[in-house]
Amino acid sequence: MPITYEKKGGVGIVTLSRPDARNAWGQDYYEGLVDYFTEMEDDDEICCAILTGDEAGGAFSAGANLKDRKTHSRDSTAEFIKRLPKRRVSPFNVLSNFPKPIVAAVNGYAIGIGCIVTFCCDLIVASERAEWRLPQVALGIMPAYGGAPRLARWVGKGQATKVAMGFPLSAEEAYRIGLAQWLVPHEKLMGQAMEVAEHIASMPPLASRMVKESIQHGMDVPNIADASLTDLYRFMALEFTQDKEEAHQAWRDKRPPVFKGE
Repeated sequence: MPITYEKKGGVGIVTLSRPDARNAWGQDYYEGLVDYFTEMEDDDEICCAILTGDEAGGAFSAGANLKDRKTHSRDSTAEFIKRLPKRRVSPFNVLSNFPKPIVAAVNGYAIGIGCIVTFCCDLIVASERAEWRLPQVALGIMPAYGGAPRLARWVGKGQATKVAMGFPLSAEEAYRIGLAQWLVPHEKLMGQAMEVAEHIASMPPLASRMVKESIQHGMDVPNIADASLTDLYRFMALEFTQDKEEAHQAWRDKRPPVFKGE
């Protein structure tokens, strides 16, 4: 499978790996991402994930394989409609609904569907070589899987429209407008991504999950009053966890805490 998985302490690292085609997408990516992120969801030792592209490919992901004539083609409307239920278990929804924080380490070009997948993560560390592109409109189609509205959630309507209309987004600009939270020299990318992920993994895992849930679902709530009220229930649930007690006691004792996710 052209996706690799590595576990380092409380961090799971998933790498898109088709280096001979700049990590271009195929059906095996859909299956591999679903499998690995499902595995990490069930692994209580994993508290944060990193998604990146194989360095040997020279890109994060070059997107769909346009050399394959079957790409962006359909046999019939009926067959497409019949497959729609399966599309709901797409890697994009799996990543968006993954309960633990995901850090995207973007090491080069992120194009098309390989661009959209970064918008499904929670934090982005960008190499100076990173660049985002959505070329679908020029090909007579449009970004699928909510690509444009996902980006709008990160950077607003105008910037999302600009990228969706085919204008490339450099690493520097992505950092300036808030898509990337860190911009680093290329050789320091994975070191920075691991530092971010290990920081998250060192904290009470139930609390980091609740913060992600608060942000994800809070953006769908039409007013801040309702979002705030829902957060009170999350806050109260965390009050009764052992990790909350451990964190407070460790602070009082001036010692490193030991969290168990309980």
